[in-house]
Amino acid sequence: MPLPPRQTPTLPQKPRPIVVLAAGGIVRDAHLPAYKLAGFEVIGIYDIDLEKAERLAADFGIDRVYSSLQEACAHDPSEVVFDVAVPAAGLMKVVKALPDGAAALLQKPFGENLEEARALLALCRSKKLKAAVNFQLRYAPYILAARDLIEQGVIGELHDVAVRVTVYMPWHLWTFLEGIPRVEILYHSVHYVDLVRSFFGEPTGVYAKTVKHPDTEKLASTRTNIALNYGDLKRANISANHGHNFGLKHQQSYVKWEGTKGAIKATLGLLMNYPEGEPDALEYCTLDEEGNPSEWQSVQLQGSWYPHAFIGTMASLMRFADGETDELPTSVDDAFRTMAVVEASYQSDASGGTPIPE
Repeated sequence: MPLPPRQTPTLPQKPRPIVVLAAGGIVRDAHLPAYKLAGFEVIGIYDIDLEKAERLAADFGIDRVYSSLQEACAHDPSEVVFDVAVPAAGLMKVVKALPDGAAALLQKPFGENLEEARALLALCRSKKLKAAVNFQLRYAPYILAARDLIEQGVIGELHDVAVRVTVYMPWHLWTFLEGIPRVEILYHSVHYVDLVRSFFGEPTGVYAKTVKHPDTEKLASTRTNIALNYGDLKRANISANHGHNFGLKHQQSYVKWEGTKGAIKATLGLLMNYPEGEPDALEYCTLDEEGNPSEWQSVQLQGSWYPHAFIGTMASLMRFADGETDELPTSVDDAFRTMAVVEASYQSDASGGTPIPE
């Protein structure tokens, strides 16, 4: 039997206080609940909508609401962490306002396209920021547990990663997505691209097709297929359909890993019946010496994607900023590589695929 898989990130020895820059739904639903669970102190919050920031501060016991971005950024960069939770279009303005040398956790995606990502990366470097991007799915309890099982050798050599999402997503909750040219890959499947990279490294190419849905005319594409090229022995596929409005019976939301000795499947319950969500699950199956599969075993989970995964990205940044570790898994440099795969996916989609021979 394998050792009980680890499901929680390493916390910093002395957590820095946090200044939150934005007061949107993701901050209310995930960032602040996660920080409360971890015991991280949020000392202030800012939003261009002052009343929204004041309501959030009152609900979560945050003492200070800043009246301007400049006021919020007027902290000693060695003493706080800035949690920049604005949409991609607002990242550049906020990053410019941060004090040089600051530690900052930036909301994903890292810009609206690769050109913006390149400019943001250059800006972070010129300001000498200790900056990471909030690709928090890597730190969901079932992902941490699956990674630990794989590192223990439970399923042998990993050669297949598949993500399948067939759900109904209430896109109307995010009005800022209406009218922009890129939606599904940039704002959702980017998580899975980043996740696959965290297991397999850099792909050599990508094949992708992303399409709109007739029920969401105001949005760009919301359904996607992506195949990442890792040579002749590894397969990585991402399939996302956010328009399955036919009840829960056939909704699916999972990540599956297959190895030479077994397989692991994580059910991402959050995405089904969103935003209420359904139960998560993590199961694994191994082969005996004769190659016969054993019964699937369940792992009891400790938390979910929201809010627990948001502890991991902030904790890793705090530890890196204070020299507790020299690793920053979701650094802006690493996030840029995820954005490069996203850009390649859109280019693949635009190419129209290989014409069928006459």
